[in-house]
Amino acid sequence: MTPTDEKADLHRYLTIAREALVWKLEGLSEYDVRRPMVPTGTNLLGLVKHVASVEAGYLGETFDRPFQEPLPWYEDGAEPNADMWATAEESREQIVGLYRRVWAHSDATIEALPLDANGHVRWWPADRADVTLHRILVHVIAETHRHAGHADIVRELIDGAVGLREDNDNMAPGDRAWWENYRDRLERVAKEASST
Repeated sequence: MTPTDEKADLHRYLTIAREALVWKLEGLSEYDVRRPMVPTGTNLLGLVKHVASVEAGYLGETFDRPFQEPLPWYEDGAEPNADMWATAEESREQIVGLYRRVWAHSDATIEALPLDANGHVRWWPADRADVTLHRILVHVIAETHRHAGHADIVRELIDGAVGLREDNDNMAPGDRAWWENYRDRLERVAKEASST
């Protein structure tokens, strides 16, 4: 595999994760995209805001190509965890639009630099802060897929919707009754295993 092919593969996996994450917002109300579904407050729009912010740093500042829009939730004195939720004034369109602008900025970085291009992650420990584009692409892909997985669970908790993407849910075939029986079976197995 040539470096060009390798970079194209990495870019493709990043694109798949980005699209999966944004797709989880489709068809939901403003309340539901912001709704904290677990004790730590994880919510769909917050996940998108967070991943956009993370990608802007890793594929921007790390390679001396800073994303030019301010991210006030990352400034000194910002509220802790401010990147993990959208304020009432921050619309879904603003957050998704920000993410898409970050994509374009990141894609330009990926296009412009070779995989062995050097960068520096100032917020990492000094012994591993010097990186290559290859390493950062792997890191951002892992981070984005991790949060897309969180979004999968949050979306299922909201309205039961599941799947990888619109054209491929990547789920075992089965109707609602099949899934209820499946879940009940797993619950029985869990109880049985815990009593032995």
